[in-house]
Amino acid sequence: MSKHFEARVARLASNLYLLRLEDRETRFFEALWEIPEGVTYNAYLLDTGEGMILLDGWKKGYDDLFMEALRSVADPRDVEWVIVHHVEPDHTGTLPRLLEEAGGPTVLCHPMAVGLIEALYGVKPRARVVRDGETLVLGQEELELHYTPWLHWPETIMSYHRGLRVLFSGDAFGSYSIPGGITDEDLDPADVLGFSRKYVATVVGKYRQHVVKVLEKLSSRGVEPQVIAPLHGLVWKKRPRLILDKYLAWAQAEPVKGKVLIAYGSMYGAVEEAINIVSRRLEELGASITVYRFTDRERAPIGALLGDALDAEALVLGAATYESGVFPLIRYVAEELAEKAAASKPVLVVTSYGWGGAAGRRLSEILGRAGFQVHVVEFRGSPGPIRGRLLEAADRLLSGDLG
Repeated sequence: MSKHFEARVARLASNLYLLRLEDRETRFFEALWEIPEGVTYNAYLLDTGEGMILLDGWKKGYDDLFMEALRSVADPRDVEWVIVHHVEPDHTGTLPRLLEEAGGPTVLCHPMAVGLIEALYGVKPRARVVRDGETLVLGQEELELHYTPWLHWPETIMSYHRGLRVLFSGDAFGSYSIPGGITDEDLDPADVLGFSRKYVATVVGKYRQHVVKVLEKLSSRGVEPQVIAPLHGLVWKKRPRLILDKYLAWAQAEPVKGKVLIAYGSMYGAVEEAINIVSRRLEELGASITVYRFTDRERAPIGALLGDALDAEALVLGAATYESGVFPLIRYVAEELAEKAAASKPVLVVTSYGWGGAAGRRLSEILGRAGFQVHVVEFRGSPGPIRGRLLEAADRLLSGDLG
C-alpha cells in the first residue's frame, strides 16, 4: 500500500463502523489550501439488521481501496441505502462504483443533490429525497435528517441516530490532519484543534454565521450528541461538546486575549523593518504574536494564516505599493480575510511606497468593507523617520483605540 494513502476500518459501536481514508497525497485541499498535515475522508457503515446503511464515501480515485475497506466488514450487496450528506466529490467520488457493485441501493439525499450527482458522474441513482426534520425508519434503525444549508454547500444535511446519540455531521465539525487515533479518546484534542480552526477558516469561513444557526436549530430539535462523526478528521466521542463550542467560538471570531496576527510582504526589506519595529513593541507589551512572512526567502501558508486570524484579538498587515496597487500576495490575503475571517477587530496596516502611495488606501477599503477597524501608517522609502508613529500605533493596537 502506498505510503501516501491508506485505509483504516474501526468499530465505533456494535453495529457502526468507520471507514477512513488517510490521504497524505493531496498537498493542496480544494487545490487552494496547504495541508502538509494531510486529511482524512470518513464514511460510516450502519448495520440495521435488515441491510446496511452507508453514510457517504471517499474521494474519486480511491475506488478500489474503498471497496476493499467496505468488504472487510460487509458484502457490498448488503448495502440497501446510501445517505449522501454532501455531494462534494471528496465524499461522493466512490459512489458510482458502490452503486454498481451493490446492485443499486437507494440514495437518500437533499432534493438539490439528485441532479448534481447525475451531472457529476453521469449516473442516475435510485434516489429518495428527504425532508427537513424527517425520521427515516431503515430496517431496525431510525435516523433523523436535518437540513444544514451552507455548511458548506446549499444541499448539505446532517443525520442523527437518537438511540446511539451519534450525529453524522457532514463537513461541519471536521478537521484537517490525520489523527494518530480514531476518536478523541485516543489522543489529546489539543493535537488537532489548530487544524480544526484552520479547516473552519478555509472551508466554512465564508458561511461562518450558519454554524450558529445550525447549532441553534439542532438544539431546538433536541439533538444532544454523545458522538460527533464528521466527514474529515477525528470522531469526537469523549468530549463532543468541546468541538461544538470551539466551532461556535471560531464562527463568531471570538478573540484570544493578547493574540496578534502579523502578515506582511516585503520585497527589499523596508516593510519588514517597519513590521519588526511594531512586533518588538507588541512583544514588550505582552502580546502573543504569530507572524506570516512573504519575502524572497519565505512564503507563508495562507490557510494557516486565516485560521490564526479567526481568534486573533488584533491584526497587523504590511505591504508595499506595487504597480499602483497592493503587493499582490498581501492583497490576496486581505481579500481572503475579508471573505473568511471578517470581524470588527482592529487592524494596523503598514505600507511603503516610492513614487506614490496606494496600498494603504486599497487595503483600508478591502478590510473596512468587511467590518475591520483599520488604521494606516504609510511611509516613503525607509521607515526610520516614522519610527515614533509606528510605536504609537503598536501601543494603541491592543486597546482597540487606533483612531
